[in-house]
Amino acid sequence: MKNKVLIPLVVGGALAAFLSFKYIGDDGAATGNTRKELVVNTVMKALKDGHFAPRDINDSFSHNVFVKVMDNLDPEKKFFTAAEVNDLKQYEFKLDDEINSGKVVFFDQFNAAFSKAIDRADAYQKELLQTPYTFTGNERIQLSGEKTDYAADETALKERWKQYIKFRVLAKYVDLKKEQEKPAEKADKSKDKDATAAVKKTPKTDAQLEVDARDGVRKNQERYFTRLRKINEDERFSIYVNAITGSEDPHTDYFPPKDKERFDEQMSGTFFGIGAGLKEEDGKIKISNVMPGTPSWKQGELKAGDEIQKVGQGKAEPDDIQGFEVEDVVKKIRGPKGTEVRLTVKREDGSIKVIPIIRGEVSIEETFAKSAVIKSPSGPVGYIYLPEFYADFQHQDGRRCAEDVAKEVQKLKNAGVTGIILDLRYNGGGSLSDVVDMGGLFIDQGPIVQVKSADAAPMTLRDGAKGTLYDGPLAIMVNQYSASASEIMAAAMQDYKRAVIVGAPTYGKGTVQKVISLDEFISPMKRMQMQSAGEGPVGALKLTVQKFYRINGGSTQLRGVVPDVRLPDPYEMIDQGERKDKAALKWDEIPAAAYKPSNSVNTGQIASLSNKRVAANPAFMLIRESAKEIKAKEDDNSYSLNEATYRAELEKASQTSKKLEELQKKGTPMPITSPKEDMAKINLDKSSKEKNDTWIKNLQKDIYLSETVNIINDMSKLPMAVNMGTGMK
Repeated sequence: MKNKVLIPLVVGGALAAFLSFKYIGDDGAATGNTRKELVVNTVMKALKDGHFAPRDINDSFSHNVFVKVMDNLDPEKKFFTAAEVNDLKQYEFKLDDEINSGKVVFFDQFNAAFSKAIDRADAYQKELLQTPYTFTGNERIQLSGEKTDYAADETALKERWKQYIKFRVLAKYVDLKKEQEKPAEKADKSKDKDATAAVKKTPKTDAQLEVDARDGVRKNQERYFTRLRKINEDERFSIYVNAITGSEDPHTDYFPPKDKERFDEQMSGTFFGIGAGLKEEDGKIKISNVMPGTPSWKQGELKAGDEIQKVGQGKAEPDDIQGFEVEDVVKKIRGPKGTEVRLTVKREDGSIKVIPIIRGEVSIEETFAKSAVIKSPSGPVGYIYLPEFYADFQHQDGRRCAEDVAKEVQKLKNAGVTGIILDLRYNGGGSLSDVVDMGGLFIDQGPIVQVKSADAAPMTLRDGAKGTLYDGPLAIMVNQYSASASEIMAAAMQDYKRAVIVGAPTYGKGTVQKVISLDEFISPMKRMQMQSAGEGPVGALKLTVQKFYRINGGSTQLRGVVPDVRLPDPYEMIDQGERKDKAALKWDEIPAAAYKPSNSVNTGQIASLSNKRVAANPAFMLIRESAKEIKAKEDDNSYSLNEATYRAELEKASQTSKKLEELQKKGTPMPITSPKEDMAKINLDKSSKEKNDTWIKNLQKDIYLSETVNIINDMSKLPMAVNMGTGMK
């Protein structure tokens, strides 16, 4: 979850190491002769002095850095031959020596080799796009670099590019052909005169469509290689340094000065866009999250995990964004309010979809907690959506999520709800202190989480206020994107047996990061020399400094939180989250804190009742089938280069999505209303009302929410062994 806001935590022990470090530049051995060497030296000093669990810089670490560099810059193994990789492998177990000495010999050699490889590949693809392709053979292409060996020699490498270019042309050719195959009568009914006129034109032959497809791929490839060449030596060096920091753990990152500026910009302000977070993963740009209330959320089709393949401005020809960096894709997606952007995305099930979204203002207001009342046969059920654990530390009267959730709980109590659902799905974390305060709304005093710094005793963070704000049935919804602070909240309520946790196992991020300036590690004299020479700052480091532990002593790291009631998930068979990264810190445990479970929820009986309903629900049955298909595609990420087979595979991949959409439409919507206290604000203007109406409609189609309502109703009917209430806060 590298794209999430850090968890603010003021603990003196976490930063003690920084108060006693020795400056880089205080002795000759530590001072590099070049800026690159200075960066490596400074980063390594910060890692050694400040990281929660600095790794030994040995041959194993060297191997990990080498693999990350190769995977980051040639993930699909399209640039280097096996012989060239073997030449670079002389450094595979020597990088630890370079890193310890601050040298960059490997980087210089790799950078030179990669520049030559780009020029060679560019020459290949230009030549290969001169010849027409036919799509009647039985070839298949494997697109996963993990399942592909490096090409034996240049002849084999050129053949790999031939297959790749043929696949790109086939995909474009099928797109053009399907567009031409759309029935003319559909366009005649459209108000779009341009679309009608286009269909009435004389259809192109297959040969003409193939030429158009190659021309389209040629333009995209030109942009791709232009982008590759724009990644200059400094940017590649940043990738190399991040291979070092990423071998420490997945959340420790090096920010060169420009990246630090972008990071700071992302933390504040409003802009006109679609309200979706982007991330780079294995050389692809994917949706990390969709912010509630934003244009993409209202449109409803864009999902976390979708891979963006093309970005189009309205009806204009879309740009293939292969090879683009996240910030370049963001620039294409953002634009004037009211204009349309069209995203061509590839779903994790392999289906392709074009999603049109009208740009609008994206504001942090949309990330605040909000609630609704769900009318069920057994009585009203309260629902609170919390997209992140936000806290405005810059202003004394700034909004904090714990206070906002308390207000929503009170509104729901006023509505006479029989139970409350707290939705933490897709919540990537935030303020730790608010987790503690929020947990205190539902328990009567006691520890919420344990926090440990390196070489220090664990610190227990407690709710000290007597009584509870709400002591009735409580369910917390989570999924594989619930991380960090969300996991702490769910874990604490689970350990107290205060709530039933519903959904899928969570992300498994149990660490805390702090952003530090690397210039603090450079001696004042050295900094003055750099300023005199016109050199700017070295950059910053997002550094892992602490680790979380549940009050039962187990870490949330790696394992996350396993729900009491597991619901089918399309991606349940895919290894996701923190555990996917081999550099992730390990799970461990410390002594449990002193706490007394405040309730005795019969989770076994509740899970049994839910399992029976889920087994009889056609939508959940389809989700389980989809999970198998997604796993199969991950295991064999290959595609046919035969037109008929390729189209059949695409159609099969999209069928499950279509079936699920149909099942959701046929489902009986749950009657949902907003709390009466919110109605004045909701009806303030047309925009506010439409926004709220859209939110309610999306909730009504949520089959996971529907089942969680059933779980709350089960909890209301089952006896509890211990009375929760000890007074009201």
